[in-house]
Amino acid sequence: MELGKDKILALRNSKTIYRHGDKVIKVFDESFSKADILNEALNQARVEETGLNIPKLLEVTTIDGKWALVIEYIEGKTLEQLMKENPGKKDEYLELFVRLQMEVHSKKCPLLNKLKDKMNRKISQADLSATTRYDLHTRLDGMPKHDKVCHGDFNPSNIIIRPDGVPFIIDWSHATQGNASADVARSYLLFWLNGDIDGAEKYLNLFCERSDTAKQYVQKWIPIVAASQLVKGKKNEREFLLHWVDVVDYE
Repeated sequence: MELGKDKILALRNSKTIYRHGDKVIKVFDESFSKADILNEALNQARVEETGLNIPKLLEVTTIDGKWALVIEYIEGKTLEQLMKENPGKKDEYLELFVRLQMEVHSKKCPLLNKLKDKMNRKISQADLSATTRYDLHTRLDGMPKHDKVCHGDFNPSNIIIRPDGVPFIIDWSHATQGNASADVARSYLLFWLNGDIDGAEKYLNLFCERSDTAKQYVQKWIPIVAASQLVKGKKNEREFLLHWVDVVDYE
């Protein structure tokens, strides 16, 4: 399979994403965990069964000795692109964004990994003091247990709108089942990390209004989610995330 540089759709830290005709080929570096790659494929396959509009997983293979996922290509623009191209329609796009996220949360997928287990593991691995980790674990353990599908990286760049207006949600590598408000807290932080503070506040207010969720409830998840994000080790994000971790209220 010829994958030239002209076919590259995106470059990430440890993977390259190509377009190959009507397929997307996600090629992982040798350093990437085989277990994580196979888990991503399994997430994709399991979420497909919920009936959500997502690209279909077609194949798990190796290319030049590297693991790769072959996924259906969806023609269109990301919601992030549309927001930049049509700033006057941003509120309308945020409405769509929230509606799609609520649709994700309306689904159940009992075989997905549990969000609380994943976050407890990441907090344990975070470069934080033992006291802070203890408080975060305690807070997490006290949060209500739910079993809703959570995307884990729900942001406008992971939604593709086809030319006919049909939206598709991509990148299910972080999918879990758990509390929807943790997923919302993650999206809120992603808006901040992208420098869109106004968008973050509008998004959170809109989600809470449409889903009848108390804003304070989502805010209780923010330090937990920020701490779990620290494990990725991105230096440019660390100071920002630590700011949110530090808002833990010692009750």
